[in-house]
Amino acid sequence: MLNKKILIIEDEKSIADLLSYSLDKEGYSTQIAHNGQDGMRLVGEFKPDMVVLDLMLPDMSGFDVCKEIVRIQAIPIIMLTAKSDIVDKILGIELGADDYITKPFDVREVITRIKSIFRRIELTQNSIDMDDEEEIKLGNNISIFPNRREVYRDGTLIDLTNKEYELLYFLASNRGIAFSRAQLLDRVWDFEYIGDTRTVDIHVQRLRKKLDQDSSTSVIDTIYGLGYKIR
Repeated sequence: MLNKKILIIEDEKSIADLLSYSLDKEGYSTQIAHNGQDGMRLVGEFKPDMVVLDLMLPDMSGFDVCKEIVRIQAIPIIMLTAKSDIVDKILGIELGADDYITKPFDVREVITRIKSIFRRIELTQNSIDMDDEEEIKLGNNISIFPNRREVYRDGTLIDLTNKEYELLYFLASNRGIAFSRAQLLDRVWDFEYIGDTRTVDIHVQRLRKKLDQDSSTSVIDTIYGLGYKIR
């Protein structure tokens, strides 16, 4: 967990400095950007393992930054905002953010959330014998390689976001078991039911578009009145 690199995109210098100082003490390596453009540039230069992203930036919306980061690279993102509107939280998660923290916050909470996300990723990776190239097959043409966190359709690599991959891997690892949307929020997003489970539906829709050549034979089944499962 140590030696991970975290990019902080936050325009309030006092908050950015506090986060950087606290995370450095925990053994992480940090860099700070005070606007969205610098943040996206550092994503390419610094190559962080995680991004802590403020929603309200001086040059552009944190939502737009999140969307662009997710488009180019599967990096876990924690969004920070002074807003407490549940709609903003849901939108951030739908765009690909892994977690959402409302200001003012206790820096210890941020550190705990960061460790939780890294721990979940490491548990996924460590569940595989890294000396073996384990492959999970879905249907006749979908292959998941957990130790590389890669998914292929007919031999072609599919570009999945971090959360799309984790949702697919969780369902594939529990094949045949039906999970409610609230259960998937808890198991994959690691937070309690927040009043709107459309986040799960949207991620399933995106996965189906990327995985399924024929919508009538989707690898992810809808269990009406409950949630989803993989056959």
